[in-house]
Amino acid sequence: ITYGQQIITCKLICCRRKTLTISVHPDCSVIVRAPIDADPDVIHEKVVRRTRWIVKHINYFKQFKPATPARCYINGETHLYMGRQYRLKVAKGSENNVKLSRGFLHVTCRHEPTPEKTKKMLDQWYREKAQLQFAESLERCWLKFKKGELSQPRLVIRRMRRRWGSLSGRGILTLNSELIRAPRECLDYVMTHELCHLKHRNHSPRFYRLLSSLIPDWERIKQKLEHSLM
Repeated sequence: ITYGQQIITCKLICCRRKTLTISVHPDCSVIVRAPIDADPDVIHEKVVRRTRWIVKHINYFKQFKPATPARCYINGETHLYMGRQYRLKVAKGSENNVKLSRGFLHVTCRHEPTPEKTKKMLDQWYREKAQLQFAESLERCWLKFKKGELSQPRLVIRRMRRRWGSLSGRGILTLNSELIRAPRECLDYVMTHELCHLKHRNHSPRFYRLLSSLIPDWERIKQKLEHSLM
């Protein structure tokens, strides 16, 4: 089907059902399910009537696709740290070192720098910064909870493919190491979200009432996090 100058491809599945449904998936694919004996012209007409709705949902999912290409770890490309973009400067120096200075992320290597060596050094630097920044975030956010009879959870940092954080039944709070690239308020939002699970283990209305009382605009911050890192 067409929408202005845009061509939208839909996958049609005819199966044993009574009604026609249209779904748009996170990969921006459009699936149409229709009864086996449905008239093709009628199917097309119904899909065309929903074109604006389809485009709206496609655009919604497109905003979460990575905004930048895969990192090459070469001079000039940008890297995120605590929500800010820093331009990478790689050079040979007297020691292996990574530091931030005036909008630049400086990486110096004792030997001739390579993208592989630069990546290894940056990954280690990010891990060290995460240990520091996440511990400070826990200290800030725990102030809202420590008046009760709750025990402060143990913090663990690791790469997580599908979640920003989790809280185990044993009181272990795990945060995604990628959060070191997000703004501070996003890190504190995830931290507070997980700490709320100390009182409410599931995402019940009581959980969201508690979260909203602590971070009234948490939905805005959650969307900011998804826009900045997803």
